[in-house]
Amino acid sequence: MDHQKLLDTLIPRAWEAAENAYVPYSGFRVGAALLTKDGRIYPGCNIENSAYGPSNCAERTAFFSAIAQGEREFAAIAVVGRFVDGSPAGGDGFAYPCGVCRQVMSEFCHPDHFLVLLESGSGERKVLTLGELLPYGFVLKDQ
Repeated sequence: MDHQKLLDTLIPRAWEAAENAYVPYSGFRVGAALLTKDGRIYPGCNIENSAYGPSNCAERTAFFSAIAQGEREFAAIAVVGRFVDGSPAGGDGFAYPCGVCRQVMSEFCHPDHFLVLLESGSGERKVLTLGELLPYGFVLKDQ
């Protein structure tokens, strides 16, 4: 699937997932749409907790849901985010996966082949490989 088709398919699904986010503390909704190699899509949203440590990012929610259903091969993930009031993320407006999420991705995905699709609150889009996001990820096995 070409990058434009991936963006057009997964980005809207990620925004839909963001609507289910539970964010009473940060007010920042993040949504993810994880694509398996066989074409299934698993949504994920961030889920906060007053203790913060038990909170879970959208990306890991999507991965853990897919893994719990037996999936092990992934092609791409779309990640989007904005505040409840509609304002975009800080910096350049993209909601990049955190380091923990990048490391979870590296457990199951090849750094040169797994794509991370991003859309800012203003509609700008980026396509990166996992290797570009996590150039020296910790892996125990050769991918």
